[in-house]
Amino acid sequence: MYLGRFAPSPTGPLHGGSLVAALASWLDARAHGGRWLVRIEDVDTPRCVPGADTLILQQLARCGLHPDAPPIWQSTRGAAYQAALDRLIAAGLAYPCACSRLDIERAQAAAGITRQRGRELPYPGTCRPERGGLRGRAPRAWRLHTERLEQKWLADVLTAAAPHPFLSPEGRGRSALPNVPPRPLGEAWGEGASRKSSDVRFDKNQPVAPAHPAQAAINSEALAAVIHWHDRRLGAQQQHLSAEVGDFVLRRADGLWAYQLAVVTDDAAQGITHIVRGEDLADNTARQIALQTALGLPTPRYLHTPLVLGADGEKLSKQNGAQALDLSDPACALRTTATHLDLHSSSDAGNVTALLARWIPAWHARYG
Repeated sequence: MYLGRFAPSPTGPLHGGSLVAALASWLDARAHGGRWLVRIEDVDTPRCVPGADTLILQQLARCGLHPDAPPIWQSTRGAAYQAALDRLIAAGLAYPCACSRLDIERAQAAAGITRQRGRELPYPGTCRPERGGLRGRAPRAWRLHTERLEQKWLADVLTAAAPHPFLSPEGRGRSALPNVPPRPLGEAWGEGASRKSSDVRFDKNQPVAPAHPAQAAINSEALAAVIHWHDRRLGAQQQHLSAEVGDFVLRRADGLWAYQLAVVTDDAAQGITHIVRGEDLADNTARQIALQTALGLPTPRYLHTPLVLGADGEKLSKQNGAQALDLSDPACALRTTATHLDLHSSSDAGNVTALLARWIPAWHARYG
């Protein structure tokens, strides 16, 4: 059964960009005959505004967007996040980090890593256990060991000990692998997960340190585990996580849970099968797929909606001073929102209920 969700952060009222994501996710659920949930992502408590969660739910209701079950709040889910982190630690895939932001910037500079607009600087792995770990310093955060996770994928496949559920036969390094039949994503979890939403492919000419004694004998060419997935709007996507992102944070230095671990844990707990969200979150997808595979969780299908830009050409967001929605006329606000999704035409008229009913088949024709 289709289960979708809208997951706002209560850092203020909804704005034009967040209503685009809300409407798109609601339409996708209705177009597939599924259920639509709301999750309040208040894990970053210092940024949360008291009462904003209630206001957001009221704004959604005024726009006719009613969840099919009571909302959940991430601030009540700490025990689930701790259990997920404990599993990663037990598997040797998470480690404590003592680095401050300044430490990381200095290490990146020493390694010749320079910042590019819109791209994160990969964490240089300073506190990895094989590099000396904490060296007597107090731990500040917990990170996912992305290279060790990728090495595990490679070792499992290269030794044919455990065919990886994300293995794709289309990888460029396939000829160097033993004849292991691929298993589609979602096979182990039934119909709730997509069977073709993502995979890990093994690409040549990207050096990876041997993770298993048998690897050097079996694999004559360097391979790297590159995460590939299909976005329902953006098309084929890929990311080599350890090289492009590095070991990302699971629990922050201030003790708060990081977005990536929280969202993956909650999507699985709620049985989410389809995620529709803004394109500004598309770069998070590979990290979330990596966590899903590490924790043995299903991977939903993804669709990222177009960005809504302000007059300055920057993404419309609360951090950029986006104005709260004017819902004095909810139907008018929805028509403006539908324009960003290429759903609205000049002939669209009527109240909220009529507009939503008209846009469901239009959405299905585009993304069904």
